[in-house]
Amino acid sequence: MLAKLRDLYRGLHNAHRGTDVARRVQRFDGWIDRTSAVETDGRGYDHTETVEEYYDLCNEFMVYGWGESLHFAPLSPQETLGESQVRHQRLMIAKLDLREGMNVVDVGCGIGGPMRRVVREAGVRVVGVNRSGVQLDRARSLNAEAGLDHMVDYLECSFMDMGAVPDHTFDRGYAIESTCHAPDKVGAFAEIHRVLKPGALFWGQEMCMTDRFDPDNKRHRAIKQELMRGIALSEIATVDQVNRDLVAAGFEVVEGIDRAVEENGQAATPWYQPMETSRRTAGSGLRRIPLGRRALIKVFKAAEVVRIFPRGSAEVVRLLDRTAKAYVAGGKTGIFTPLYCFLARKPS
Repeated sequence: MLAKLRDLYRGLHNAHRGTDVARRVQRFDGWIDRTSAVETDGRGYDHTETVEEYYDLCNEFMVYGWGESLHFAPLSPQETLGESQVRHQRLMIAKLDLREGMNVVDVGCGIGGPMRRVVREAGVRVVGVNRSGVQLDRARSLNAEAGLDHMVDYLECSFMDMGAVPDHTFDRGYAIESTCHAPDKVGAFAEIHRVLKPGALFWGQEMCMTDRFDPDNKRHRAIKQELMRGIALSEIATVDQVNRDLVAAGFEVVEGIDRAVEENGQAATPWYQPMETSRRTAGSGLRRIPLGRRALIKVFKAAEVVRIFPRGSAEVVRLLDRTAKAYVAGGKTGIFTPLYCFLARKPS
């Protein structure tokens, strides 16, 4: 615990040095209102900037609470969250049929948790694409510590425009909870399609509304809005819409499965469980559940007074706490899944 807090302390001071964190949180929290203002007064709005700010503000807290792999995974009561994530990443490696010597693009690589698994276990070279310089700096550091930096290159840009990459470059590609942020999903998939070689496979994990979502249900609409606001999603597509967008971008959809539901005939632990209770998953962290999040807010408010943590840190935790509640609400009503996983192919 102390080691994690020490890492958080260092990470926050590096990421937030010289900025007004509280004001940045307030501005981020109003991004949906700014999109509405664009429609009335014509001021410019770039959603990729909102997504970048989300990760720059929240990255260190997300790593503290969730680990280096910043994605959801199908859970098992016999596994810790980290073990479930590793199992999920190995499924992706198998589905992509990764082989030593391949060149692979990690679209929206975060701080590189899955990337390090892919490089270690498949022996491939990876290019990590990310617009967030804060996350890329952390990925570089962690890759160097793992002795894997010679197998990874980095491209600091939006995956909506990877213009520095020639056509038909990569043997494989994957995007884990990244293209859900795209302001234009067809455009994002088309750009990924461009940089893949003919016949290449592409794995994606998308956040989606399920067929239980009722747009006429006031509570459903409120949950969706809170998820969009808290995770910086300009829209949340349905599973069918993701498939249509893949086809429109030129892909063939090989398979698509919502892995939040039952796997292998056995009822899985709910994907949102680590944010709701410390039971039902081995080694669950107190810091992820509501009691722990409320305690962290108080700790950070006190630590800000004596300048141990940057002022505004507690507001970031408060933002993440609110978003966690929306995740749980979306999961418990069954209207939202972060685990729609597809395998697509660029035609030969």
